[in-house]
Amino acid sequence: MLPLVSAPGGGPALTFGERTLSYEELSGAASRLAAELPRDGRVAVWATPSLETCVAVTAATLAGVAVVPLNPRSGERELRHVVDDSSPGLLLRAPDAETPGFLGPLPRLEVDASPAPGAPPFVREVDDEETALVVYTSGTTGPPKGVLLSRRAVAANLDALARIWEWTGDDTLVHALPLFHVHGLVLGVLGPLRLGGHLVHLGRFDTAELTRALAAGATMLFGVPTMYHRLAEAVDEDPELVKELSRARLLVSGSAALPLPDHERLTAATGQRVVERYGMTETLMNTSVRPGDPARPGTVGTPLDEVELRLVDDHGVPLRAGAEEIGEVQVRGPHLFSGYLNRPGATAEAMADGWFRTGDMAVRDTEGRVRLVGRKSTDLVKSGGYKIGTGEIENTLLSHPGVAEAAVTGEPDPDLGERVVAWIVPAGPVPPTLEELADLVAAQLAPHKRPRRLRVVGALPRNDMGKVLKRELRA
Repeated sequence: MLPLVSAPGGGPALTFGERTLSYEELSGAASRLAAELPRDGRVAVWATPSLETCVAVTAATLAGVAVVPLNPRSGERELRHVVDDSSPGLLLRAPDAETPGFLGPLPRLEVDASPAPGAPPFVREVDDEETALVVYTSGTTGPPKGVLLSRRAVAANLDALARIWEWTGDDTLVHALPLFHVHGLVLGVLGPLRLGGHLVHLGRFDTAELTRALAAGATMLFGVPTMYHRLAEAVDEDPELVKELSRARLLVSGSAALPLPDHERLTAATGQRVVERYGMTETLMNTSVRPGDPARPGTVGTPLDEVELRLVDDHGVPLRAGAEEIGEVQVRGPHLFSGYLNRPGATAEAMADGWFRTGDMAVRDTEGRVRLVGRKSTDLVKSGGYKIGTGEIENTLLSHPGVAEAAVTGEPDPDLGERVVAWIVPAGPVPPTLEELADLVAAQLAPHKRPRRLRVVGALPRNDMGKVLKRELRA
């Protein structure tokens, strides 16, 4: 059984703005809603950053009904695809949430998140292999796919993270992540509820609100690199923010690589090292930097308990541990998804003898630490016989004072096969030259990794989690 309302008594469970539900109140509200839900099939949740979303997900989990989180910012085409593909029998939403009319005949049910401390607890035995969540991928390589996450996978992954991070019910987690993806929903909501802790959700990211939450007792912060970049820019002028970040127990960044300059600025100001971890929708979290480990900039740590991880070459042959060769990351363990909804062919293609083929490229040092170099499909440039990961080039470009944002792609080259292209958002009115940036990369990394084409843009296209959409750059 996957317990979510785990803390007895009246301690705080969820806070959104001025609204708070204790565990007793959450149990009542979720039990009241669970009694109204169907006994099979799936329910969609209009995943606004609200108490109602958390109550809806908790209720569905109590009832043993799979949840399909819907991103309220998605366009019509994507939403139609997700709803048509997952066929939910009901759409749960907050009373003040507006859902698009094109969702048509899908029945709506407004979620009552008012305290219900006296409601009898809803109890239903559900097998751990039953699907808890159907979370859709970002659709960068085709229509989004519904990832089936079992109750077993969610529980195993959260428990593994709790052991590594020493995460307990005494912790108060603060974040402003969206609640339609595994980072904000699984780690950021189900995590504290499983452990009996307290979640404070900011609604939207704001450094002043974050400072107040930390001052009020928050011990952990989850964020994406965009958020930590804003913090890195603010620490020089905001001593109160510095003080509260310095007192936090754990700062965690995920969903994309945190640039080295932001790491260094935050550590210099606060004494804190931001912990990076690595996961995917299909695998939840695979690795994490262990708090207290010696700093290894650019790594995402070592595999979690019960997670097996290997690197393989282009022919699927496992690479020797510590070989420092670039290979594709493959993982297996109890945290893996159960498959793609309605896509047995895609599920089979994603697996290799029980190992999930992530499509991420990495190197692994002799101590087992993983350093990601990018996606096989978008972040690996094959130039002049070399395999070049774009991530380390991007970090090097960001170390130049004239570069505010950076992305690296490849483009066809008649001589090299592919050449390295640098896309930058300049930090001032006059951007650095290609020669400056090429010399910087050649000196810090290697000459064959230097960019041979420079493109200056006003902004880099990003998705809701802050990842750069490189296919849009190429287009």
